[in-house]
Amino acid sequence: MKKTLILTTALVGLGFAANAQELTVMSWGGAYGAAQTEGHLKPWMAATGNVAVMVDSDNPAPAIKAMVEAGNVTVDVASVEYADAIRLCDEGLLEPIDAASLPAGADGTPAAEDFFPGAVTECAVSTDIWSNVYAYDTTKFPEGPKTAADFFDLQKFPGKRGLKKGAKAVLEFALMADGVPAAEVYKELSTPEGVDRAFAKLDTIKAETVWWEAGAQAPQLLADGEVAMTTAYNGRIFAAAVGEGKPFQIVLVYLVWSAAQVGQHRADHLCR
Repeated sequence: MKKTLILTTALVGLGFAANAQELTVMSWGGAYGAAQTEGHLKPWMAATGNVAVMVDSDNPAPAIKAMVEAGNVTVDVASVEYADAIRLCDEGLLEPIDAASLPAGADGTPAAEDFFPGAVTECAVSTDIWSNVYAYDTTKFPEGPKTAADFFDLQKFPGKRGLKKGAKAVLEFALMADGVPAAEVYKELSTPEGVDRAFAKLDTIKAETVWWEAGAQAPQLLADGEVAMTTAYNGRIFAAAVGEGKPFQIVLVYLVWSAAQVGQHRADHLCR
């Protein structure tokens, strides 16, 4: 069975930032960071006898770049989006990872053959699949939205909209809401006309948009009633609904990414 994902977050190695007995890992916090602590850090500590410390970031990629450029790297391993792993590696900011050094799968299949194509890159190893979704408060919309187009329908579903402050996933969502099939979104975005089309769709809700930047902000905006519906990371909404009993409903998984572990470029050996 394949171990990993397509287009998502990757783990990257940064080298020893602390000492040989302690590993510092940077991730996204929230339910996602907690799951990584349970699934990765604790088993690693139990197997090696070493200590692993998790630190949170709203987006590890800029923090990695800043640390390397300042010559003050304090993190050994980080979880970043797949695209950022590729970019940071191209910029020489990450440690290379030899696929041959990765452990074989449970059935003995070599790691280089056991991942989906492209999941192991020069500087990163993909680890999981996550998604962008949008959600609403069921107490406000008993007959809630069901499509991407509904998110942009201010007449049928009045109220403010929460959107992540950035182009990634937002432009794709806008095109899907404008009728572009998911399989054709990137073909459309590869043209100036496609980009203009996405921004034109976003303009239809511009006056009612509240922008968020950190993952924790999206469910909080929804809980506070500052927005009627919002895009969000799936784990944040799931944790709020299941863990905190919030009346939130996930409507649509509109884009899937992958996560990868990466490491910053240092003279030290990569901590594995």
